[in-house]
Amino acid sequence: MKKDFSTKWKASKQPRKQRKYRAKAPLHIKKKFVSVSLSKELKKKYAKRNIPIKKGDAVKIMRGKFKGKKGKVLEVRLKIGKIIVEGIQVKKQDGSNVAFKLQPSNLQITELNLDDKNRVKKLGAKETKEVKEETKK
Repeated sequence: MKKDFSTKWKASKQPRKQRKYRAKAPLHIKKKFVSVSLSKELKKKYAKRNIPIKKGDAVKIMRGKFKGKKGKVLEVRLKIGKIIVEGIQVKKQDGSNVAFKLQPSNLQITELNLDDKNRVKKLGAKETKEVKEETKK
């Protein structure tokens, strides 16, 4: 039986193959696709450029219709690769409001949700030397 998703695939110039890779990827790989860049303070603190977003993180919208707005992440939809932020809604034709789904590339994490012990462990292991020295003092 032929597999739907190839773990051997590295890269292609063809957008068709790039879209196929992202669409058929399993959830543990799709989680990496919803990585969001960190704010300057968090970058310095954790020595990381971006991390996968989680429910409860505080984000700032950097591009698009809602640029500059801030809110907490209500939901992360891995299957479609979109994020729903608190207070970001659009009005439908019938007058009702619906949550607007944002792309992770248009967001920036301003505050992390550190309830998950595994996430704290991953971030803590990568802290910069400066932060470690400050905590020792």
